[in-house]
Amino acid sequence: MKKLIALLTAAIMAAACLTGCSIPGNSATTTTATTAAAVELIVFAAASMTETLTKIGSMYTAAHPSVTLTFNFDSSGTLKTQIQEGAGCDLFISAGQKQMNQMDKTADAAVNTEGLDLVLQGTRVNLLENKVVLAVPKANPKNIKNFDDMAAGLKDGSILMAMGNSDVPVGQYTQKILTYYKLDEAALASAGVLSYGTNVREVTTQVSEGTVDCGVVYYTDALSAGLTSVAEAAKDMCGQAIYPAALINTTTHKDEAQTFLDYLKTDEAMTIFKNAGFNAAA
Repeated sequence: MKKLIALLTAAIMAAACLTGCSIPGNSATTTTATTAAAVELIVFAAASMTETLTKIGSMYTAAHPSVTLTFNFDSSGTLKTQIQEGAGCDLFISAGQKQMNQMDKTADAAVNTEGLDLVLQGTRVNLLENKVVLAVPKANPKNIKNFDDMAAGLKDGSILMAMGNSDVPVGQYTQKILTYYKLDEAALASAGVLSYGTNVREVTTQVSEGTVDCGVVYYTDALSAGLTSVAEAAKDMCGQAIYPAALINTTTHKDEAQTFLDYLKTDEAMTIFKNAGFNAAA
């Protein structure tokens, strides 16, 4: 009998060893989590998005630790040129349709004059809308109340206005405003009543520092700089300031870049954009 009990005990112990997962602390219970491969996404974005995208990027990487976001903020025209010249870029967000169209093979040849094919088809979306505004420095020394005052001051040479260069979306919107008022930009520049900036941040800085009497900027930049926006440009003056976004077709991280672009359209990201003065593009 004792021998039978010993044999039964040995059999039970052997079975327990083979099914080690049922024994607390057994090494068979240890599992190894698969770690996602580290990915660096390079995002080229309009200078007017600096604060918002930096904040959203921090939120995103906290939830996606395997992803590193590297941002390049500048004028959309400069960014377009850099991409065209071969700079590494996974996602491009422009402050104007023109710069995106210049790289999109499906765009009108009158805009994409070089026949560029850099936009990954099927990924392009209209992400945001901004507002074009007339901003003035603290105390508004020239008492400029609206675009009519701006136009009158430019005509009689009594004010100095800051605007973006012609290759910058905010500069292109300003050119349309000047055309709306039948003002000759070249003549105004010769008369010394225009001051230029290479991107909207430079224009905003000139207004903030009071080196000009007013400037045409985006509402988001005026808001972040604490400037007073005395007027908002109507649609018939300069159109809409729409920010398109698209993956660049040379990206080697299509899935990850698309996932980040999708995130930018979520309520969580849009809350940050809206708090800064943006709206979701219709």
